[in-house]
Amino acid sequence: MKAVIKGIGGYIPEYILTNQELSTMVDTTDEWIMTRIGVKERRILKEDGLGTSYMGTLAVENLLNKTGVSKDEIDMLICATVTPDMLFPATANIICDKVGIKNAWGYDINAGCSGFIFSLTTAASFIETGRAKKIILVTGERMSSITNYQDRTTCPLFGDGAVAMLIEATEDSSVGLMDEILHVDGVGRQYLFQKAGGSMYPPTEETIRNREHYIYQDGQVVFKYAVSRMADVSVEMMERHNLKASDIAYLIPHQANLRIIDATAKRMGLKKDKVLINIEKFGNTAGTSIPLVLWEFEKKFKKGDTLILSAFGAGFTWGALYYKWGYDPV
Repeated sequence: MKAVIKGIGGYIPEYILTNQELSTMVDTTDEWIMTRIGVKERRILKEDGLGTSYMGTLAVENLLNKTGVSKDEIDMLICATVTPDMLFPATANIICDKVGIKNAWGYDINAGCSGFIFSLTTAASFIETGRAKKIILVTGERMSSITNYQDRTTCPLFGDGAVAMLIEATEDSSVGLMDEILHVDGVGRQYLFQKAGGSMYPPTEETIRNREHYIYQDGQVVFKYAVSRMADVSVEMMERHNLKASDIAYLIPHQANLRIIDATAKRMGLKKDKVLINIEKFGNTAGTSIPLVLWEFEKKFKKGDTLILSAFGAGFTWGALYYKWGYDPV
């Protein structure tokens, strides 16, 4: 028995923050951002009082409408996020309440930009052991809430959005999650983090004044690690299963930086038409970036398509999934 994605829904905010507008906020240009990152625009949830659960709720409702599954059938909901509504309760619990899911339990997973591949593996374990029958996996990020729009090195990167997936069991061994390779290395806490707001540095006037509640990134170090780790683990997955470039329908990489994506594809021997990218429209939505690609390109996939899903994020966390798509386009 394997775990398979049976449907996918999503939500992106209406407001579009363009590179042109960003250039009025910090010292940057469209050419600089496109050359170094590959982002043209990103979606931003601007309204006060709305958070990740708002977007996640709309994504779940979209999923339930598409699949025709009753919310009463859901027995678990997992939410992968680094921008929860609050430290507690879990955003997964809040989404359940807003949607009206009464028969499920669940929790949040924080694995940085690797959130989706870590949480899909977790959901698959519950499905494969029979401990859950219908799981909703939500990936949602309001990255704009922790982005410093005075920092020209990080503010062009991030956007907001949410995706929800229905995960079920299948007796068809030719589809679903085939394998995973996942890693963590705590050295990354020095190079990519949000310093204040946790138990080490609770909020104070000083932490707010020093803008320590926003993302800090040592871009050069993170780039070096990301390029090597994402490529290494993707190639390792190919070698483990004797996969050639011709066997792979698509690489779906974390949408962090176009140069990192290109380097990973090159190591795997993949041409550009086998690499799915939407970073130009949505920026880096952390753990939601791979699901946003799956949502946008859902009709492109055919049952049995071999996909490699590869990510790298804060922690450091990184890994790759070998996944075979479970249904034909509707």
